[in-house]
Amino acid sequence: MIIDVSNTAVEVGKNSARLGAALIRQAIAERGEAHIILATGASQFETLGALVKEPEISWSKVTAFHLDEYIHMPETHPASFRRYLKSRFVEKIKGLGAFVFIEGDAQDTRKEINRVSTLLSKRTIDVAFIGIGENGHLAFNDPPADFETTDPYLIVDLDEKCRLQQLNEGWFSNLAEVPTRAISMSVRQILKSKVIISTVPDARKADAVQGSVEGPVTNLCPGSILQTHPQTYLFLDLQSAAKLKGKGHR
Repeated sequence: MIIDVSNTAVEVGKNSARLGAALIRQAIAERGEAHIILATGASQFETLGALVKEPEISWSKVTAFHLDEYIHMPETHPASFRRYLKSRFVEKIKGLGAFVFIEGDAQDTRKEINRVSTLLSKRTIDVAFIGIGENGHLAFNDPPADFETTDPYLIVDLDEKCRLQQLNEGWFSNLAEVPTRAISMSVRQILKSKVIISTVPDARKADAVQGSVEGPVTNLCPGSILQTHPQTYLFLDLQSAAKLKGKGHR
């Protein structure tokens, strides 16, 4: 795991986007196409904002995959991750090859999971842009996360800490409104990505960052599984890195 610590969240976003853009260009140069995963949430604001401004990316040769979505969530809801990604990414660039969205409000959830799983299983992901939750979750894989399933997507239950994070970030007006289940990319599927870029700013993520970097690999802190991935880049600001004891982080 390579750790990059910047002074501010804006710098974190620019640095992570710069690396991601270089990897996307490299994949296109080598294979004529690139496949990426995009996360959502407040932690990804700066990264996506910088990524859409990166020059000389042939976006028509890029296919993006959706990381997670609430079950029964209509796209019109302010907390919809489809809405988030369309407004912060898809609508900011011209001629994107494709974006595979999870239709959280599909009538048949299992059928929708099969649809997106089939599409994803046919692709090798060049770059996964992800975050780490306050409870250490990857995507919506809350602790104790399933580290064993090889299914590309699965139905997960959201714990209270995860739901409180969504409330405190301003996506909902009260806890009762926050859904209790979601469709999430599995941990094993995320780990199949060639490169993982995890962008985790903010002091409220400091405990999760410490557990993910310096704690044991355990499904009680799902982010810790990133220690096992050969090419993970963790981008932090001073606040989220504050509890790290290890030296040598650049």
